[in-house]
Amino acid sequence: MKIGLLYSRKRVEEKMITAALDNRGVPYDRFDPRQLTFELNGSGPADYDAFLVRCLSHTNAYYITRWLESLGIPTVSPHRTISVCGDKFLTSVALQEAGLPIPRTAAAFTVESSLDAVEEMGYPVVLKPLFGSWGRLLARVNDRDAAEALLEHKSTLGGYLHGVSYIQEYVDKPGRDIRAMVAGDEVIYAIYRHSEHWITNTALGGKPLPCPVTDEIRHLAVGAAKAVGGGIVAVDLLERAGAEMLVNEVNHTPEFHGAREATDVDIADRIVDYVLQVAETGSAT
Repeated sequence: MKIGLLYSRKRVEEKMITAALDNRGVPYDRFDPRQLTFELNGSGPADYDAFLVRCLSHTNAYYITRWLESLGIPTVSPHRTISVCGDKFLTSVALQEAGLPIPRTAAAFTVESSLDAVEEMGYPVVLKPLFGSWGRLLARVNDRDAAEALLEHKSTLGGYLHGVSYIQEYVDKPGRDIRAMVAGDEVIYAIYRHSEHWITNTALGGKPLPCPVTDEIRHLAVGAAKAVGGGIVAVDLLERAGAEMLVNEVNHTPEFHGAREATDVDIADRIVDYVLQVAETGSAT
């Protein structure tokens, strides 16, 4: 059995994953997407039973996984998961279709229709980019003046990234959210991400704390992973006083170095377990 690893920069997570592979004596090769070219009628990488995709670039992951799967090589995560999770609105649609609870969400294409959607939803709302991670370019909008300024700014910037307004209700969570990592149909771990700021991402200073994996967390996290296509994903959950927990976002290439402070689970080893399972069965869904 031989594994392909796809990443451009060897971050803490990739170092832990390669160490786990080495410790178990699993043969693997690293491929840098920046140096990879391929022809659709040409030959691809031979003798690989599965690829673990850890690209920083969504574009790289999106196209390379489709190519690898066309050659019959399973990828973790699969192309469908990457294509859905790479777009927050498509993620919300998939979650809703699966019957999972999500924040109230809208999309609009002009300043005027976006303002209408915001006013209909009621302040405060959260404006998010369709693409991206690490909590970047999020904005809590508290009134019409702020909404007009932000939406006009997006319109002036133009381009595909700013061509759609993705609008969600603001969920007044208790100073934290929950991140759960799922591999296949198992929750590897769950942590709280605590912050005094309304954005709780660890990339922006959120503090990871232990979180028990309750039946509700397991149900929502595994359900969300299946809804977007399976593989290895991180699911972000929001608590709301007196109401059911909500599924907020799903990340197809999750970082996990911060989670080590809040869990005793050997995350990299569990990731390797799942990749080897996919290599053996030929499927990551």
